[in-house]
Amino acid sequence: MTDDGAGGLGGLRPGPAAPEGPRPEGRPPERYPPGRRVRSFFAVLLIVVAGILTPVSAVAVWTRDVVGDTDRYVALMRPLASDPAVQSAVTDRATEAIVKYVSVDALLKSVGPAERAEIELAIGALNKPIASGLKELVHSAVAGFVDSDAFTDVWVQLNRTAHTAAEKALTSDRGSALTIDLAPVTDAAKKQLTDSGLTIASKIPTVHTRYTVLDSQAVGRARTAFRLLRIGGLWLPMVTVLLAAGGVLLAVRRRRALVTAGLAVAAGALLLGLALAVFRSLYLDRLPADIPEPAAAAVINALTAFLRTAVRMIAVVGAVLALAAWLGGSGRVAVRVRTVWRGTIGAVRDAMGLRTGRAGPWVVRARTWLNATVVAVALAVYLVWDRPTAGVAVGIALSVLVALALVELAADDGTPRRPAEV
Repeated sequence: MTDDGAGGLGGLRPGPAAPEGPRPEGRPPERYPPGRRVRSFFAVLLIVVAGILTPVSAVAVWTRDVVGDTDRYVALMRPLASDPAVQSAVTDRATEAIVKYVSVDALLKSVGPAERAEIELAIGALNKPIASGLKELVHSAVAGFVDSDAFTDVWVQLNRTAHTAAEKALTSDRGSALTIDLAPVTDAAKKQLTDSGLTIASKIPTVHTRYTVLDSQAVGRARTAFRLLRIGGLWLPMVTVLLAAGGVLLAVRRRRALVTAGLAVAAGALLLGLALAVFRSLYLDRLPADIPEPAAAAVINALTAFLRTAVRMIAVVGAVLALAAWLGGSGRVAVRVRTVWRGTIGAVRDAMGLRTGRAGPWVVRARTWLNATVVAVALAVYLVWDRPTAGVAVGIALSVLVALALVELAADDGTPRRPAEV
């Protein structure tokens, strides 16, 4: 097996072409012997399958480690307790549930029949302003609780309970709907109303106000996919990597195959990013009328944060691998780029009068592997970084350039150089 480039990651040159035997008149010459064509076919097949499995692997890991893990799910949802959109949605829903029990009619029912007629007459046209004032009082009490630290604990417990119910619904054969019960919020607001002097609030029963996250039909449709992805989250990423590596090793031109594999993986990740954007748009467009879009957007953004980070990371890794393999190849542009880079660094070294002694020739011989190590370490740092931002990616890229420049600066074979002209 050979490589198609020289001076790059592998430093191998293609072997001599197989001699062509006599062929029938009119038959075009074969570029590769049949054995090589078979190898190329299966190499392409493995790389294409790896690219297709890339987004599936990311979703499988997300299903197993985020959606399927209660603690991690709760950790994702916890910051939403202080999100203004979520707080507003919870406040409005709890207020609507409570105000039914502290309306003007409810207040009138709490007095005797003899006094009720006189109070109704006295209220007269003030019925609506009083009702509005009561609603504002309830809203203020609920908002005060939702804005407190105590709400965070309630919110965490609500999501833990909801996740447990979701996991049970998705792993069993029962198609029950997934809901979040806001009863703890209404109970806390009821206590605040009672403490503030509105004694009728003490008679409010426990109000089970529920948000429907998934109906029973949606749970049924998601059950099979959830089970398969949860199982695949453990081994599917490894299979994807092995398929891509197998395709590269099987290829006749390995460097070209590595470029293709990197681009295929990056394309698979970008395809997942596009699918996430489309799903988010469709999800928000089809929300029920009683669910505010800002709150739903905050929840869906928190749930898909892992996937969006994975898209960026996998796309960057695939693109970097493809770029590194291409720059190490024997293409005219790649060779020109390397010539300019080495000539410029060599001229800087000569201008500084820097000599690395016996270490210089060794660095020249090991330069390919040293450069590959720098790239590999940078990719490893990027992969283990918790939610790398664009600034982190730029910082790592600059560090790689500095490290590669230091390697080239130390690669002194004693020959003076000058910057190559582009």
